[in-house]
Amino acid sequence: MNTPQMETWTGEFGREYTDRNSLTAAAANELFQKNYGVTRSQLNRRFLAEIPVDARILEVGCNSGNQLLLLQEAGYRNLYGIEIQNYALAKARARLPNVQLTRAAAFEIPFSDGYFDLVFTSGVLIHIAPDDLPGAIAEIHRCSGAYIWGLEYYSSESTEVSYRGHQELLWKMDYARLYLNRFDDLEPVKMEQLPYLDNANVDCMFLLRKKRA
Repeated sequence: MNTPQMETWTGEFGREYTDRNSLTAAAANELFQKNYGVTRSQLNRRFLAEIPVDARILEVGCNSGNQLLLLQEAGYRNLYGIEIQNYALAKARARLPNVQLTRAAAFEIPFSDGYFDLVFTSGVLIHIAPDDLPGAIAEIHRCSGAYIWGLEYYSSESTEVSYRGHQELLWKMDYARLYLNRFDDLEPVKMEQLPYLDNANVDCMFLLRKKRA
């Protein structure tokens, strides 16, 4: 599957994004502190308290590996990532030699059903067109044996947002609710809205779990 959004992210626009946003763990935490008044590491500890460090974890759309780097520093050692942009993937491989990284898209995750204990996205679903989202979240749900974790731009209604002069490249909505409405076997574990300190935007971090039989 190839979409207009994927073509943009695998081109020069995506490369420029990667160069702007390849951060050290310290810089990523500083950015979160500036945006929300809390670091990414602090949020990770809040949401992943019941996830053991040997859990098998996949990031969908890992770019150059900022979030995987933070998880690795927190002690998680069974990490995987998929990414569509070759340039970002090369950067991630150089930074994270102990993480298993693969070129793949959210629409076709090259792992078996329930292979991971936890599958997550961070600012990735927002760049998938609403008509294409069902296929992406179905793949994420399929590959997760237990947990789905996300941090995405939030709105109670699906809303398109102009992004660096581009249309049809960024949407905000209630992504946690999208999962819960689509899959009866999911239940919320934790959700937290994260208002930006310097503008009116809001992100949402959520952790969902497949119901135990």
